[in-house]
This record gives sequence, structure tokens and C-alpha cells, in this order.
Amino acid sequence: MESVEEYQAARALLEWQIELGANEAIGDAPVDRYRLPDKLPDAQAVVKPVVVAAGVVSGVAEKVDPVVVARQAARGAGSLEALRAALEAFELCELKKGARTLVFGDGVPGARVMIIGEAPGRDEDREGRPFVGRAGQLLDRMLEAIDLSRERSVYITNVLPWRPPQNRDPLTDEIAMMMPFVERHVALADPDFIVLMGNIACQAVLGKRGIARLRGQWGEALGKPVLPMFHPAYLLGQPIAKREAWADLLSLKARLSG
Repeated sequence: MESVEEYQAARALLEWQIELGANEAIGDAPVDRYRLPDKLPDAQAVVKPVVVAAGVVSGVAEKVDPVVVARQAARGAGSLEALRAALEAFELCELKKGARTLVFGDGVPGARVMIIGEAPGRDEDREGRPFVGRAGQLLDRMLEAIDLSRERSVYITNVLPWRPPQNRDPLTDEIAMMMPFVERHVALADPDFIVLMGNIACQAVLGKRGIARLRGQWGEALGKPVLPMFHPAYLLGQPIAKREAWADLLSLKARLSG
């Protein structure tokens, strides 16, 4: 039986971990993410038989390009349902292993406005829908201010369908392997206008960062008119920027009315 001292020591350690931010249990068993793999460095290596000069078959490891695999999978999807299934079957993104759910899209497929955000957060990872936390609630109010809503007239997705650990920014290679799915997502949803929320969405779609400079400037990407805007999460921390966000919303409304 545990002594009182052991209980208090364990409780103190738990409280210390919570203060450091370790407040979520993703799996039933701990995972040592610093342990070196027993086999090849990742799931992106396959072995192909090669016939050498003497006629002996030798196994040679060949690196698989996840972007090529993603492009093939995305190209074969003829509907949004098929694209979701292709993402669920895609095993080359490490983020999938730590996420609870796939966050694919929300709103009205085929709507005139498609919003592309960055990546799911904790609330999105739990519910399997993009923009459902505090930032999502602010987004809904922003849309309502120009007579739009995800229930009637907007379709929403993210660059990444899985939550990065501790909500860190997506890595360049993660963005690259997801972009074929994003491109196909846009083609299948076929909006009239795309709104890019935040730096990561601009980096992925436009190849540019610096949202303070890019916001409000219409451009074109993926065959559609594109409007960069501040991410609602940024507006929660910088409410003074809501003035610029309102100007961008009015610009979008003018395009829709035009």
C-alpha cells in the first residue's frame, strides 16, 4: 500500500507536469518519442528487388517521396468523400500518429466562399471539425457581420488535417505533403473565392509569409481569387487588428455582391 509520503510525492510530480503544460493524455500508454527506431528511419522507405550483374536478387532500400504519394492519392479522389477517405488512408505524415481525429472540413461544400486555415487545435482535434474553439466562435461572428455563415454559405478547411503537437507551427515538409490534398480539396469544393486565414495558409497557398503585409490584398492562386486575412486566433490576442479584419470582410462582401 502506498504511504502518505509516496502519495504526496506523486501528486506533486503530477501538479508540476500540469504546470509545464502536460495536461492531456493522448494514449493509454506512454510513448518514448526520443527512442531510435529499430528499422528504417521512417515509413517512407520501401525495399525493391534489384537484379545485379551475377543474377543475384538484392534488396535495396528506396526512399518514397510523400509528396508524390499524396499527389497520386489526391488525384484519384473524385469527390470530397473520396478525398477524405484518401486522407484517412495516408500514412506518411507523422502528425497522424499523435492526433485524435482527422479534421477534414465543415460548412457547405460548393459554397461561394472557402476558408482555409492553418491546422487544428485542441478543440478541433476533439470534435473533428475546423474552427470550433474560441477562434472559431470569433470567425462565426465575423461571418455573420457580412451575412455569411458556415451553415448556409461558407465552406471551411485547414492546410493540415491533423493537430501538430502542442499546437506548434506546421513544418515545411508537412505543408508540402498536404498541399496536393488542399489543391484537390479546392478543385472539388469549387468556390468562387478563397480566404486564407493566417501566415501558414498564405505560406502554403501563396508561397509567402508576412500576414500584416499580405492581408487585404487580393491575389490569385489555385485558379481562384484569394484574400489573405488575419487568423481569428491572432485577433483574440490583438483586438486592435479587428479594424483591418473588418475592412477585409467588407472587401469580401463587395466581391460577393459584384
